[in-house]
Amino acid sequence: MALTPLDIRKQEFKRVLRGYDSVEVGSFLEMISTEYADALRQVKELKERLTEADISLRDFKQKERDLQQVLMQAQETSSRSIEHARKEAELVLGEAELKAHQIIERGRGEVTRFKDEVTTLRVRKDTLISRLKVLLNSELELIKALEVEDDEFQKDPGKGTGKEHFHVDEILKKL
Repeated sequence: MALTPLDIRKQEFKRVLRGYDSVEVGSFLEMISTEYADALRQVKELKERLTEADISLRDFKQKERDLQQVLMQAQETSSRSIEHARKEAELVLGEAELKAHQIIERGRGEVTRFKDEVTTLRVRKDTLISRLKVLLNSELELIKALEVEDDEFQKDPGKGTGKEHFHVDEILKKL
């Protein structure tokens, strides 16, 4: 049975001839009753605070678990993002290297083409120079032949009257 402050106040004792002073016992019971009521109120308040603290603790533990999950997810997301960025960087680098190789190969092809063109132009130049030399030499020979005939004409004034025969073959042979 639980003792209440009211039980303490209403407690009565038997009267005996040589007993305790009833006023003193009454005031002592009143004081105990008040102290006991305060103690019960404090216990009740402490129980309520304990219940609130337990609820808060459960809430904090749940928040801690949630935060840990969020942190784990953030770490996983960060790891995935880093890995994705690394792979993307490798892909971009690979594409850049491929383009660089293509540009280099295209440049080499153009260099080869230019070298071939230069070679072709040199051959054409050399051929043209040779042909010009032959042409100029033949023209010089023709001039020399004409000078020789001019000298012969001056020696023989009868020449040039249209009666002489020019042998083109002979002139060309002289060239």
